[in-house]
Amino acid sequence: MTTIIQPGQQPDGGAAPRVVIAGAGFGGLAAVRRLARARARVTLIDRNIYATFQPLLYQVATAGLAASDVAYPLRAVTRRHHGAFRHGELAGIDPAAGQILLADGENLGYDYLILATGAAAAYHGIPGAAEHAQGLYTRRDAIALRDRIMAELDRISRTGQPGDATVTIIGGGPTGVELAGTLADLRAITLPTLFPEIDPARVHITLVHRGPALLAPFGPALRDYTRRQLAARGVDVRLGAAIAEITPGKVVLTDGTTLPSDITVWAAGVAAPDAAAGWGLPQAADGRIRTGPDLRVVGQDRIFAIGDIAHTGDQPLPQLAQPALQMGTHAADQIRRLARGQSAVPFRYRDKGFMATIGYRSAVVQLPHHVRVRGTPAWLAWLALHLITLLGGRNRISALINLAWRYLTWRHGGGGLIGDDPPARPGPAEHPASGRTIR
Repeated sequence: MTTIIQPGQQPDGGAAPRVVIAGAGFGGLAAVRRLARARARVTLIDRNIYATFQPLLYQVATAGLAASDVAYPLRAVTRRHHGAFRHGELAGIDPAAGQILLADGENLGYDYLILATGAAAAYHGIPGAAEHAQGLYTRRDAIALRDRIMAELDRISRTGQPGDATVTIIGGGPTGVELAGTLADLRAITLPTLFPEIDPARVHITLVHRGPALLAPFGPALRDYTRRQLAARGVDVRLGAAIAEITPGKVVLTDGTTLPSDITVWAAGVAAPDAAAGWGLPQAADGRIRTGPDLRVVGQDRIFAIGDIAHTGDQPLPQLAQPALQMGTHAADQIRRLARGQSAVPFRYRDKGFMATIGYRSAVVQLPHHVRVRGTPAWLAWLALHLITLLGGRNRISALINLAWRYLTWRHGGGGLIGDDPPARPGPAEHPASGRTIR
């Protein structure tokens, strides 16, 4: 094995601490930005060479955005913040030696380690879910889903075969709601232009959620508004419905109901990736890494866990962007304190609110101090925030142009589902499995 020391660094640390950040999601990038102020020697590692803006993946899946709109090169990020980027995947951790093992067999030394690897799809032991449901957690997932939808519509149009196209979305969180609403809008507004030979009534969209209401973090009035808006768009919303099995072409509920499903999308929560079991760190029941109040891993003085991979004990946090951002900043601040010989302080989450879009000119926003907004004003606020928070000026401009084109022209085909040559319709053994890369 080879131990990697970044140029200008010493194995024993020197004046400025060596900080390795595993994972380039919201939390990892927040830590990179914060540590740049402390002149720490930061190395960011990720299995991708780009960061993915996950909140807009459903727009990629429905061809409102190009895949490049939600991806930003990580070397550009680290260069701007005086760090280094290492393309690789975390395979093991040796806290005693202060090293991590990468999947390619090389070691990387650290003084402090921040685990921000995100999580993987949680299938809850449901038979067939991993094999026959399409995830929407990565850029690759979004492209694959876009092409499958296109292929399904093309099949109906080209062959003229009887029967309907059915899309079943599992999970009533923001991802499930946003995807269901956008697909319903495309069916009603764009399908007659792109595929005039297909009766929109032949395309069915079902949203299945185990809980009693959609968008659990929101207040009752906004949850009810969301359900009514989806129903008005023709989405079959099934609440309190648990999944017993997923097979090619159908979803079976625990009450015995069978739902035909040409495309099944899994958006029903996340858990720790399988690789976390090999890190030798304490894990909670769901596999996530257990942390103390200051976000340091239980039993470790120099390892932090943030974002979806962290289990914070008595202060469970929603697995959304805002908690990850705040945790990344906090972990970076604690490293600065520890490097100065000060003690770490507990993490305190500041609720800045939630928002989710339902469809064209329909969204819900919940802010502190009982501020609730819905409808077109909420949709415009959601759109503006997501465009502003995209990484890179080119991405912001490109996304703005693409979304403006979609919403201004979709009655003329501007919101069409496009891609490369659509793949052949998958057979029972060929349905792509869901997966999630390090975020």
